[in-house]
Amino acid sequence: MAETENQTQPAAPNGEQPSMPQIRPLAQFIRDMSFENALAQRSLKGQVQPDVSVQVSLDAKKREGAEDQYEVIGKFTVRSKNKDSEDMLFLLELEYGGIFQVSNVNEQQLHPFLLIEAPRLMFPYIRRIVSDVTHDGGFPPLNLEPIDFVQLYRQGIAQRAQAKQGQPSGTA
Repeated sequence: MAETENQTQPAAPNGEQPSMPQIRPLAQFIRDMSFENALAQRSLKGQVQPDVSVQVSLDAKKREGAEDQYEVIGKFTVRSKNKDSEDMLFLLELEYGGIFQVSNVNEQQLHPFLLIEAPRLMFPYIRRIVSDVTHDGGFPPLNLEPIDFVQLYRQGIAQRAQAKQGQPSGTA
């Protein structure tokens, strides 16, 4: 007879099963938003061929006086220019925030966890807001492509490392 092996996760040092990381959204909100329809302010001659660019920056911080709660803010800048003339068609700036309860995440993994998982949870709402605002602003609804928040996090780490290397070292 063959014995069956117990294929569970290794036990934690105190003998209990390790807990999985958890993130729970407590609130989501628009912190700031502006939309400028440059096309309505002046008339463009010729055919309009939009060229859209999206810039994203993320920030996270611990909420004061609240245990295991963090605020994550995503700043999205969406610019649309005419390909031929480089004339601005519209500019949308959106700061969207979320408050999250995070548990079972160690300090070393907390920063990437917050800047990857929280934006993933917020993105469908951000996408909907961008679509609605561009449509209500007189343009076809803009549906943002999915964003790879892991790659965005890695780019941010690389940029910070480059910035540190470029700074002069030493004390005055």
